[in-house]
Amino acid sequence: MANGIIIIDKPAGWTSMDVCAKLRGILKTKKIGHAGTLDPMATGVLPVFVGQATRAVSFAESGRKEYVAGLRLGQVTDTQDTTGEVTEQHEVHVTMAELCAAVGSFVGEIDQIPPMYSAIKIGGQKLYDLARQGKTVERKPRHITIYELEVLEQTSPVDFTLRILCSKGTYVRTLCHDIGQRLGCGGCMSSLRRTMAAGFTLDESYTLDEVQQQGEALLRPADSLFREYPAYHISHPRVEALCRNGNPFFIKDELSEGIYRVYGQDGTFLCLSRLAGGTMTSVKNFFGA
Repeated sequence: MANGIIIIDKPAGWTSMDVCAKLRGILKTKKIGHAGTLDPMATGVLPVFVGQATRAVSFAESGRKEYVAGLRLGQVTDTQDTTGEVTEQHEVHVTMAELCAAVGSFVGEIDQIPPMYSAIKIGGQKLYDLARQGKTVERKPRHITIYELEVLEQTSPVDFTLRILCSKGTYVRTLCHDIGQRLGCGGCMSSLRRTMAAGFTLDESYTLDEVQQQGEALLRPADSLFREYPAYHISHPRVEALCRNGNPFFIKDELSEGIYRVYGQDGTFLCLSRLAGGTMTSVKNFFGA
């Protein structure tokens, strides 16, 4: 069975699940999942996990993400992006200085109200299902973090390009909407491209056509997700046996406490573990089929 991570440059018009379905056919395996859903209009980095590597999905979902987005001022839509129905249209008299000041006010920890057109469930129903019925319900604000937010360029009198580095759970189209509200002229998202997710960038991504041609050769090992952590290599078979049985093991090496990638004697990635008090305890195992 194929195992590993493949970074897809998701094309516009595809859902994240469409991509997974396509890859199931190409790689001939059912065990496939993705980290960080992208809306159909969005393109860019979509980490996809295959086989044993699906155990790592939860770790990938929680990391920082970077986007390049189009902001259109003067236009408000029901979906907060240009795929929706226009509900308001306003003249725009905003200087670059005013836009940069407004954008800067969103940097840091903020509360964001999720859009009605989202997959969040309230009362057992997805918000976008309620929205399509013409219903609007109260949504609780979500605490998110905008680490970096800058205006890259102006492409028309009302169109601008933003770069956003943000936490999990951030809705970029809501951010565009809120920036427009702050400026008093309204706004929505006109495009979205994810340039980084789970530490992987566009330079490491492949198109579906490339995957169709090269298949499993493009899979990277599961431990590549954890490359920020140092490696620890087990040198004794008894210790490896303990590790493979899911048991903590004591180490004599003088190492800093924290998270480690643990490898067996033959170099096999066994688990992500935490070292504390001289004992290595598994956080997540990656050995076994």
